[in-house]
Amino acid sequence: MIQSLAGFRQMFFRWLLVFFVSLNLAWAQGQETVPSLSSGGVVPVPLAATGLSNYRLSSGDVLSVRVLGEEDLSKEKVRLTDAGTVSLPALGEVRAFGLTVSDLERAVEDGLRGRYLVNPKVSVSIDEYRPFYINGMVEKPGGYPYQPGLTIRKAASLAGGFRERASLSKIFIIRESDPSQTSSKADLNTLVFPGDIVTVDESFF
Repeated sequence: MIQSLAGFRQMFFRWLLVFFVSLNLAWAQGQETVPSLSSGGVVPVPLAATGLSNYRLSSGDVLSVRVLGEEDLSKEKVRLTDAGTVSLPALGEVRAFGLTVSDLERAVEDGLRGRYLVNPKVSVSIDEYRPFYINGMVEKPGGYPYQPGLTIRKAASLAGGFRERASLSKIFIIRESDPSQTSSKADLNTLVFPGDIVTVDESFF
């Protein structure tokens, strides 16, 4: 009887230990996966989810460059020049062409460090992306402001929709990021990025 009671106690404490370990693990995982809402209740969508995590800046992009605690050194909604540069207080023309947002933040911090600030903190945001282009059998061919998550279907809608003789099986896209500027076949769900050129061919049947 005494042995049975001792065995029962041992099993009970073992079960209790497992229960608390599991509870702690669940709490830790929740801390890692639940986003913080302390910044106003809006959870930002990561750039990786939109395909823009490695987005390279180019002429036509509109940026805001903010230096923490230094309004005089910040610049709101400035468009990159044809040369891909941005004019900033104290630094003058800064080359942004081909850089990611993180690259530009580091470049501005390096430029300000020492001469102007001891430990500058810089944030760069994209206010407007450069346009994409859609040609061929759409109602209003031309360039349109890019929107994250844009597909060819949505791009055609921005251009007034497809014309009656548009061939939905003959859609092609030239990626701005492709040095060879090769035209590749696409479909209605193909993602479109800033500077890309979409062409919708005519159907002859």
